[in-house]
Amino acid sequence: MRRRAGESFLIGEAIEIEVLDVCGTRVKLGIVAPESVIIQRKETKITRDENITAARSVRQLNISSLLNEVPFPPARQPVKSLTDTAILTKKCT
Repeated sequence: MRRRAGESFLIGEAIEIEVLDVCGTRVKLGIVAPESVIIQRKETKITRDENITAARSVRQLNISSLLNEVPFPPARQPVKSLTDTAILTKKCT
């Protein structure tokens, strides 16, 4: 299936995928789906699953002893505004 910017396709009755922008080899997609549908990139799911598998292979006692040795920095304040708008206005080259 080929789609151009501005075109979309449906998955079932409730999910719409729209091609918002095509820039070189990058494609920006817009997704409209019910809140009950989980939407995530495949690579983040793979990484999460690998991390869970690795964490299960370590004994809890080992994790606790390692955490006691790690110095934690003071908590940072949450970001309240986006000050670097250059990211949002960057042109595709």
